Amino acid sequence: MMGSNGNESSATYFILIGLPGLEEAQFWLAFPLCSLYLIAVLGNLTIIYIVRTEHSLHEPMYIFLCMLSGLDILISTSSMPKMMAIFWFNSTTIQFDACLLQMFAIHSLSGMESTVLLAMAFDRYVAICHPLRHATVLTLPRVTKIGLAAVVRGAALMAPLPVFIKQLPFCRSNILSHSYCLHQDVMKLACADIRVNVIYGLIVIISAIGLDSLLISLSYLLILKTVLSLTREAQTKAFSTCVSHVCAVFIFYVPFIGLSMVHRFGKRHDSLLPIVMANTYLLVPPVLNPIVYGVKTKEIRQRILRLFHVTTHASDP
Repeated sequence: MMGSNGNESSATYFILIGLPGLEEAQFWLAFPLCSLYLIAVLGNLTIIYIVRTEHSLHEPMYIFLCMLSGLDILISTSSMPKMMAIFWFNSTTIQFDACLLQMFAIHSLSGMESTVLLAMAFDRYVAICHPLRHATVLTLPRVTKIGLAAVVRGAALMAPLPVFIKQLPFCRSNILSHSYCLHQDVMKLACADIRVNVIYGLIVIISAIGLDSLLISLSYLLILKTVLSLTREAQTKAFSTCVSHVCAVFIFYVPFIGLSMVHRFGKRHDSLLPIVMANTYLLVPPVLNPIVYGVKTKEIRQRILRLFHVTTHASDP
């Protein structure tokens, strides 16, 4: 419904759509999506459990990995339950305040994850370019402070978004084009000047995602310069410690930047492309990150194999 307020109206709820044109298939598509969500949660919980219980893994690299896994669980959980309700039970309505809360959670958690990826790049830079200083630069208390800074930064940057949306009148359609609430999507329904929202959104992207990706790229350029001066064996070892993080960076930033570009420059609002990209952006990184780290990181892989080996033998009669 739209509540009247003089000549303006305000939305009391929004309508979330699933996959336009695929309404009949949504019920069945929800099963693989739900399976991917469960894989993401179980995979990231496994990473957290292994790092927490193995004292030898209480190092900055693995602590940052735990932060990344925790954020992946929260990001996917902020959207997937509602998406499943839409696909299975046609529960398409979401209250205005709940929509703002979901929007803030998705955007702030994404900002936090970007900061953690930057911290992981800094950890690799210090470990490879200044190995003798690594233990003194990245102490456990300092790593904890970096984690808290990531939370504060992500929340502070995104806090104005729901406030700006609250000030907008909504007198047009209340149908959103995604399966969950995004700032770019909600602000387009307003019947007022949204330049403040657009400008602030660009400031956030440039100061957070843009700056983080630039600093990560700079870190790896410096790492590459250092690695090329090492012996072949040392080069292989150094590159092997970076592969997982590089994969995680691409898994996170490519869908995010692609979705932002489609929202800002795309012309076809009825296209499935931005909807599929939005679902990919929130689900694929949480699924792939524990797989990548489980396969590419020797220490994590050995602990996972040991964990399941012990579990299998414990269940044997």
